[in-house]
Amino acid sequence: MTDPERIPVIIGVGQVNDRPDDPDQGLDSLGLMVAALEIAATDAGVPLAEIDSLAIVDQISFHHLGKLCEPLAAAIGANPAINYQSAAPHGDTPVRLLNEAANRIGAGEVKLAAIVGAEALRTAAGRAAKAASGEDKSYNAVRQVATRREPNYAQKHGLSAPVDVYPLYENATRAAWGESLAEAQFESAEIWSRFSEVAAANDGAWIRKPATPADILEVNERNRPIAFPYSKLMVANSSVNQGAGFIVASLAEARRRGIAEERLIYVGMGAAAKEPASILHRDRYDGSVSMETSISRTLKLNDMTAEDFDCVELYSCFPCVPKMARRILGWPWDRPATVFGGLTFGGGPIANYMSHAIVSMTQRLRKEGRYGFLFANGGFATDNHCIVLGNQPIAAASFPQDFDYQDEAEAKRGPVPELIEDYAGAATIESYTVFYGRDGAPKAGVVVARTPEDKRTLAHVDVSDAAMLAFLTDGRGEPVGTEGQIVALDEGFGWRA
Repeated sequence: MTDPERIPVIIGVGQVNDRPDDPDQGLDSLGLMVAALEIAATDAGVPLAEIDSLAIVDQISFHHLGKLCEPLAAAIGANPAINYQSAAPHGDTPVRLLNEAANRIGAGEVKLAAIVGAEALRTAAGRAAKAASGEDKSYNAVRQVATRREPNYAQKHGLSAPVDVYPLYENATRAAWGESLAEAQFESAEIWSRFSEVAAANDGAWIRKPATPADILEVNERNRPIAFPYSKLMVANSSVNQGAGFIVASLAEARRRGIAEERLIYVGMGAAAKEPASILHRDRYDGSVSMETSISRTLKLNDMTAEDFDCVELYSCFPCVPKMARRILGWPWDRPATVFGGLTFGGGPIANYMSHAIVSMTQRLRKEGRYGFLFANGGFATDNHCIVLGNQPIAAASFPQDFDYQDEAEAKRGPVPELIEDYAGAATIESYTVFYGRDGAPKAGVVVARTPEDKRTLAHVDVSDAAMLAFLTDGRGEPVGTEGQIVALDEGFGWRA
């Protein structure tokens, strides 16, 4: 693709941390978006009033505000012909919105596109606390009334939030890779320690204090266990006020506006694929065909290998994600897998983390290197979207492109086991985890098991059974693949080794 009118480049980036001493005095999500876009516009040297496309990453911290399309456009003085907000807050969203902007530029539909997102969970928590105490009687909008629904089968066994589910992948991949618990935890700690070092040098990061591998591994009051084998320093930190945005233009438009060539970051091709929405209707937990497809297809589309990249951002909500991704990509464990700092130290603003990664990679590539690789993940290890950036043209790139490679992923998927909810009898552990309370004590556990007929089922773990707890967590043996019994209980079914 040689027509500069159809070549997408990032021309401006901006990100903001908002941390007043009194949390409830912080900006809300809309205010953070405005601030981030204003920085991006200054960085690009273009008026926000002139953008013709505005895409917003959905947010949850001030969800009562509804869709922010019109309020944000009004706040920045713009009237874009295209103005939309993502349907839901998923971690892959910023990369998808970047790919969509590149497609519109490649199709000749727009010349200036802005993408932005923000979360203000720190502000929301502060205001909600004052409202609950009666100190602030005027504020009650952030407190949401939860919809009461009958828990589904997975939720009845504690598999409700991402932090409950990702350990299933961690424990299954450890066993599949032939690692001991100590080896797997050491790899996680090494990767996370490098994340902290990158965050410490990044003005946009939330926690700017390096952590050693020993800090990551030591479980204590400040690093309590969450869901085995993850502790607090291994999981995303969402209690942040952060916003990030970027502006994409056609190469021709950038040149017309006199933007220096060395500040332009070229957008390469992207690829996306998903796992089934139900975590219990997936073919496996020791890998992800949608992740493999999105990464490998992105490499092929851009005619590149891992050796071509000077930097990468491998999504890092939980260690199993970058650990799986780096093996597919061929990225060594002893090189930083982030340019922003990871979701623990850089900050985990729900779905908008990758906007910060795009900002940081743009800043990095303006200074050094040639190409960078971005891998985004969202949901419950569900959504995957990758893309390449470079400070020089990417010869293979051509827009618009169809970045949906779901059919390719489905062709690679193995058989999905039938789910059976009332099974008792012999079974084999497929994966498992143990859940901990805020006091650090185990409160529950779950085993995902396969029956002799290769059907899938769940069983509760009795964490008051010291021998059972030790079997699952002390690392002396590998629980995955071991046989046991599922027995009927007064409430549900329980695992017996």
